[in-house]
Amino acid sequence: MENEQSFSDICGGRLALQRRYYSPSCREFCLSSPRLSLRSLTVVTSTVWLAAYGLFTVCENSVVLSAAIFITLLGLLGYLHFVKIDQETLLIIDSLGIQMTSSYASGKESTTFIEMDKDPVEPHEISQVVPVFQSAKPRLDCLIEVYRSCQEILAHQKAPSTSPQAHQKAPSTSPSIQKASIVSRGK
Repeated sequence: MENEQSFSDICGGRLALQRRYYSPSCREFCLSSPRLSLRSLTVVTSTVWLAAYGLFTVCENSVVLSAAIFITLLGLLGYLHFVKIDQETLLIIDSLGIQMTSSYASGKESTTFIEMDKDPVEPHEISQVVPVFQSAKPRLDCLIEVYRSCQEILAHQKAPSTSPQAHQKAPSTSPSIQKASIVSRGK
């Protein structure tokens, strides 16, 4: 099952959150940012080339124009390959862990896997904080949606337990999510 909801980032830009439900213990969240705008690309390119042309008219050296074209192309390729992230994905599997994937505009992907702690030493202590959606920087309402869904998955993980502790009142946060707490941070 899949559904999509629109949210905004901290600057007011539009973000699309797609939720995919594979099973009660496995969900995926894809947060998509708007693609590179042709308008901003044109403005930056025109500015660099106009500055280069102005410098060319002063010094009358054609190397300046060639360098401006070269710098613009290298800058754009570097931006698309190392900076501009189009989609960030968070895959949560209750008994295994969390997989975070960032898909860049150039097609490059970067994946990180964080294993869930099976036997936490101190169940009420957070041992690791994992920032997610660092590029998209969604607002709190989007993060709350993701957090609640994570809690549902972890509650499903604890439900089949037959240990005597399972019949006690559950803490407000699960030890597994405390191992890999999900937060977003701005840069």
